[in-house]
Amino acid sequence: MNDMSKVEPVQIHPLDRCTAKELEEAVGILKAANKLSELAFYSSGFADEPDKNVVLNFKAGTSFERIIRLIGHDPKQKQSFDARVSLAKAELAEFTWVEDGQVAVCGPDVVKAIGLLFKTKECVDALGKRGVEDLSLVHVEPWVAGKRHPKMDPDARMFSAIFFLLKHIDGNPYARPIEGLIGYVDVDSGQVVIEDFGVAPIPEADGEYAANRVESVRDDVKPLEITQPEGASFQVEGQVIKWQKWQLRVSLNPVEGLVLHDVRYNDHGRDRSILYRASLSEMVVPYGDSSPMHSFKHALDSGETNMGHMANSLSLGCDCLGEIYYFDNTILKSNGESQEVKNVICLHEEDYGVLWKHTNMMHPSPSPEVRRSRRLVVSTFHTVGNYEYGFYWYFYQDGTIQMETKLTGHIGASVVADGKGTDTSPMVAPMISSPIHQHLFCFRLDFNLDGLDNSVCEMEVEALPPGPENPLDSGFRAISRTLKTEHEAKREVDPARSRSWRVVNPSVKNQLGLPVGYKLLPQASPVMLSGDNSLPAKRGAFAKHNLWVTPYESNELYAGAGPFSNLHSGGAGLPAYTAAERPIEDTDLVVWHTFGVTHVPRPEDWPIMPVEYAGFTLLPVGFFDQNPALDVPSPSKPCHD
Repeated sequence: MNDMSKVEPVQIHPLDRCTAKELEEAVGILKAANKLSELAFYSSGFADEPDKNVVLNFKAGTSFERIIRLIGHDPKQKQSFDARVSLAKAELAEFTWVEDGQVAVCGPDVVKAIGLLFKTKECVDALGKRGVEDLSLVHVEPWVAGKRHPKMDPDARMFSAIFFLLKHIDGNPYARPIEGLIGYVDVDSGQVVIEDFGVAPIPEADGEYAANRVESVRDDVKPLEITQPEGASFQVEGQVIKWQKWQLRVSLNPVEGLVLHDVRYNDHGRDRSILYRASLSEMVVPYGDSSPMHSFKHALDSGETNMGHMANSLSLGCDCLGEIYYFDNTILKSNGESQEVKNVICLHEEDYGVLWKHTNMMHPSPSPEVRRSRRLVVSTFHTVGNYEYGFYWYFYQDGTIQMETKLTGHIGASVVADGKGTDTSPMVAPMISSPIHQHLFCFRLDFNLDGLDNSVCEMEVEALPPGPENPLDSGFRAISRTLKTEHEAKREVDPARSRSWRVVNPSVKNQLGLPVGYKLLPQASPVMLSGDNSLPAKRGAFAKHNLWVTPYESNELYAGAGPFSNLHSGGAGLPAYTAAERPIEDTDLVVWHTFGVTHVPRPEDWPIMPVEYAGFTLLPVGFFDQNPALDVPSPSKPCHD
């Protein structure tokens, strides 16, 4: 079906996305301030969100100061910069040279790194030793390195580079690794260091997966059509979505990607707030193989690559199916010009099976009462190097909210000539092994549960001791304790104890006289396995715990170093925020949840990985006085003969 018509309102809200005019006007003001050299380029530009009080108290027509944040790098200064521009005052409000860390990898970095490598005799000679003469068939993958090579300057803007050999210019670049060769490039100074760990044969198999290159496709797949003859049940006004009893606002941030704002539920005419803001704050992908080709890898894909800028333009029938509404986005290119990116957020609704059902067998004529579940889907997909990440927020008719990440793309590969894999890099194809690794996502959940003063309780289930109150030794009970400080709230998932965490508002009671609440129900998720003294653990410390809780501070948005994660020494984000050991009880709080998967590659992941899922669920617990989905209408067809 065709995309629904779009009506872009006049920009009146503090959370409205930047227009092209705003971005380019801000760039002009920064340039006029003469802070940057002619070599400077931009990593991102976006509207700096005002403090929560400004947003929550905003009324249509109210004035507010529009601040555009411009982030970039100046090769001449050999530093990244962070600037805030006031459009109303037409002036540079704040400018800082970044002392620790640099901005995400950008287009100019990739182009320059590849050019420098191909001009370096040592690199060309190393490729020649492996029989590679045609450089046009060499795929160079610049990797964020975590730390600088010891032979490079301490302020180098350095990237590692690994190499692959294509059979065809449009073929799969990852199927034929050029083993044992790593390039290190300082794109600021032009310095190149080559490390050669020895020649290995290059696999002959091309590992193709594209439809026009696989041997055959199935011929027994019949069409599956999803139709909504009367259109979708949601309404869109600018960036605000209304669906049944839900209302929320969406945006796409350069670092965080998809962001939800001001999530609300209409409970019998009562407008109830649940989340002020929710987004991916950071993620880390540590590799467990100690070989030189992989041991340095621990990509912070959000901050080091600008996850939001990697958002795909989505296609009907491919990424989204049904009656679709798409949201566009405006980004700032490295040269300071704006660019409109179409269809980056997909909105649709889908059937999700049975919502609830019961057959009253005591009735003289038993017949089932059944309600079909329908959910609203807000999603994005991002390509980050060899991987794809999908982020799907689901909203259900019973008040449930779910986040699901979808992982697909290409797994990392190493050449193993003797065909003997290891427990850190198992074989996935002839001559190809793939290193074990983790994908750990940290989501920042800024709760506003019927108001700002919330608390977090840890819920567990334990067996009752045998005795007079448990005569059959069969009893067990739920127990709860309130987490009072940031240190207490550093917690791990424990499925054996059915551990979960409940956000409550002590000052708002349900009809039972209990605080209203929402449960964070985690999946059985690992934490980071890299040692505490490792570089991945220092730079991605947020992944050492599944739960963190902090009091709200407007400038505490990132679990790590955020837009300056690249080459940051570590310790930023949650470790720094929680060092003060602040109280978190009955206050405006933020819940940080880290979840993910430990990926032990298998042959079925080659040459392209089927989607793997991870996520969490937010369940109302005492937030409603009864099942809020009682009023969902029955199916149009009778559920009995």
